[in-house]
Amino acid sequence: MTYTPHNFVTHLECGLTGEHYPAGEVHQLSRAGRPLLVRYDLPAVAKVLSREILASRPASLWKWRELLPLADYSNRIDLGEVATPILPLARTAARLGVETLWVKDEGRLPTGSFKARGLAMALSMAKEFGITKIAMPTNGNAGAAAAAYAAAAGIETVIFAPEETPEINIREIAAYGARVYRVNGQIDDCGKLVATGRETQGWFDLSTLKEPYRIEGKKTMGLELVEQMGWRVPDVIFYPTGGGTGLIGMWKAFAELEAIGLIGPERPRMVAVQAEGCAPIVRAFDAGERHAVRWEDPATVACGIRVPQAVGDFLILDAVRESGGFAISVIDAAIEAAVDAVAREDGTLLCPEGGATLAAYEKALATGLVRPDEEALLFNCATGLKYPLTDHSRVLDRHQPIDWATI
Repeated sequence: MTYTPHNFVTHLECGLTGEHYPAGEVHQLSRAGRPLLVRYDLPAVAKVLSREILASRPASLWKWRELLPLADYSNRIDLGEVATPILPLARTAARLGVETLWVKDEGRLPTGSFKARGLAMALSMAKEFGITKIAMPTNGNAGAAAAAYAAAAGIETVIFAPEETPEINIREIAAYGARVYRVNGQIDDCGKLVATGRETQGWFDLSTLKEPYRIEGKKTMGLELVEQMGWRVPDVIFYPTGGGTGLIGMWKAFAELEAIGLIGPERPRMVAVQAEGCAPIVRAFDAGERHAVRWEDPATVACGIRVPQAVGDFLILDAVRESGGFAISVIDAAIEAAVDAVAREDGTLLCPEGGATLAAYEKALATGLVRPDEEALLFNCATGLKYPLTDHSRVLDRHQPIDWATI
């Protein structure tokens, strides 16, 4: 399918100071060292975009093109970014005694995670700007997505990952042709290596929120779920929060949809979910702070949310507070139990980060932070097949007598 180029971008804006930056130029962080947000001529978008037009387009990330930053859609890198399903967790809901419980399964996207949304947009913009070398830190899935989209664009890629990154992610990144290095440190330590390489090797830094366009790809989760739910929002969204790009992006998406007349002022309560072994956002939320201090010695089975410090911390906390939501942490044992329960009860294999959202929902339900009659939407950010699974298999010797009563 061919697309007519559209671009309604007016400028970029520092998320902290509000300072404006020109569109159509390569940017990283603002002069204040904070993320830049893309702004659009929303009244103009409202004149050309309707529910009917959107319904007539293929169910893809790219159907939202008037609210995306590419100037020329021939520059888009399309690996098949389909709309991901919202699945009912009916048996889990019955066990918990709640009316409805949904999960948006982002594991159906290219490279098996929601990182495909952000990196599809970031690499498409890199292609449009003529960038030829990129580098980034990763806990796994983002690096894989970056490597895949960079390969499709012919962009040279260098990835740094903490040494405890799952092996499948390391091998997947290398399979796409990127140079991948294991680093004896955390993701922010890897980020420091990228920053040094940017200065000495001329790499473009594709780190989370250090360029403006991953948010624009990730915000399509919010655009998409609103349309899927009949142009309304759920009561509460539980989101696994590391760098927080998706939570920030969805909050931005809801505001843009209201501005162009596709939804009203209703908003879901946004819940930032972290692991107790790495919970800087939760700690800052509970303390009433706008910025989060680095978490020392982070440790959790949910490697995607093992982010000691987020450059967009204030944007995460602002969205959570503006929505009337909260930040909550859960223990690894609860994460693992949640993954196991949903697989057995509803046939959906969550990744550990997705399991964290269910564990957090159960904890919030038990403590009265959410009610049983509220409609909750969980995010499963990747296919569970990309993570080590417990071996529950049994051995059978076909040469020995079989006790069929035990089978």
